[in-house]
Amino acid sequence: MKTAVIAFPGSNCDRDMYYAIRDGIGQNVEYVWHHETSLEGFDAVMIPGGFSYGDYLRTGAIARFSNIMPAVIQHAEEGKPVLGVCNGFQVLLEAGLLPGAMMRNRALKFICKHVDLEVVNNQTLFSSLYEQGEVLSIPVAHGEGNYYCDEETLRQLESEQRIVFRYKDNPNGSVADIAGIINEKGNVLGMMPHPERATEALLGSHHGLKLFQSILEHWRESHAALAK
Repeated sequence: MKTAVIAFPGSNCDRDMYYAIRDGIGQNVEYVWHHETSLEGFDAVMIPGGFSYGDYLRTGAIARFSNIMPAVIQHAEEGKPVLGVCNGFQVLLEAGLLPGAMMRNRALKFICKHVDLEVVNNQTLFSSLYEQGEVLSIPVAHGEGNYYCDEETLRQLESEQRIVFRYKDNPNGSVADIAGIINEKGNVLGMMPHPERATEALLGSHHGLKLFQSILEHWRESHAALAK
């Protein structure tokens, strides 16, 4: 599996994501600078956390118009995996690949700590190796992670089982304790907590590793099916 890690000016978790792919699951990974216009040859795309373009205007709003984003959207439309973490989640929301928006944290303070997440849907390509209801310890690091959507969108997310992770003790005020959601096709995941920072027990938790392993297993199964 060949993975692209998109790097914007202000990205600061791109190396963590690179490490999670290269050393965590032993797969080929490359940085792709935001000026590029193609993702040809890549099987999966990761949009890391950070402060793309300094979070000016609105988190993710400027990155959404960067040269690489049409290729990211095309990649998603082709059904290939796209993962956006923290600022990456914000970029996916701004790009319209996921519904809703991000607001300032409820306490109006930056939060940086481990939180407990519940796996509420393990039937996705990102969560298949987790147990339903499993509780994960994953770090968060954000100032604008308060996910919001209107009641109609929330009903749709819940009825279509598109909420993948929920906070056990909501740190930011996110509606319905939402920590991560997928698109209608199930191939685009946005989440605020950082699984790439939880791939080794030495880092305080290895609970994020199964997310990347789940993506790899899905890719292998898909290619095995195509080979038949």
